[in-house]
Amino acid sequence: MSDNAIRPARELLLKEYRGVLSTHSKSMPGYPFGSVVPYCLDAQGQPLILISRIAQHTHNLRQDPKCSLLVGEREAEDVQAVGRLTVMAEARKLVDEAAIEAAAERYYRFFPDAANYHRAHDFDFWVLQPVRHRYIGGFGAIHWLDQVTLANPFAGKAEASMIEHMNGDHASAIAHYVELSGLPGTPAACLVGLDSEGMHLRIGQGVHWLPFPRICNTPIQVREALVLLARAEQWPTAANVQG
Repeated sequence: MSDNAIRPARELLLKEYRGVLSTHSKSMPGYPFGSVVPYCLDAQGQPLILISRIAQHTHNLRQDPKCSLLVGEREAEDVQAVGRLTVMAEARKLVDEAAIEAAAERYYRFFPDAANYHRAHDFDFWVLQPVRHRYIGGFGAIHWLDQVTLANPFAGKAEASMIEHMNGDHASAIAHYVELSGLPGTPAACLVGLDSEGMHLRIGQGVHWLPFPRICNTPIQVREALVLLARAEQWPTAANVQG
């Protein structure tokens, strides 16, 4: 295992928002069953999915919760030369009402079109609890990783408050982040997630993650990072941020 691979593996999981969920087929025993699912990360940094009770992968998970989620870099011209991550996990359906509400609040910021699926159309939230990770960072860069998951210190009220403030009062700053990072400028972006390493923006139907120049462990540090980026002329990196 390489400690140097942990951060790029986690960043890949943050940057992407959809993957291939592989389950053990109930109707075709012995065969894997793959399906594409959107996801975001929950408060503990674990993939959170919303799936229909009648879907084949749901039937499969009820019989055997062992599964994997394959995530690769979007729009890669050479898929073998870029990063991809397989999260081997145990799937767990959320049943506690408080846990479901917390999941819904975060998930629907990322995917607003899915709002109320779990009530109106027999959809349920499931969390994929990682057991191990297989990360490939390119040719020859192959690693088994055990410590990729990182809890989000802001999940809940702190994150929701910061997001509401930024979207309500600092739309111009968000537009500046988009311009600096080279993301598409239309339609207008909105902030949907914050973690210790960066921010998630939703632009149209797409979700994009942008890294902070430094790890942020408190809301004050997040504010400082957002102000720094709002004033920057290029996206800062660890190398060009003065300590």
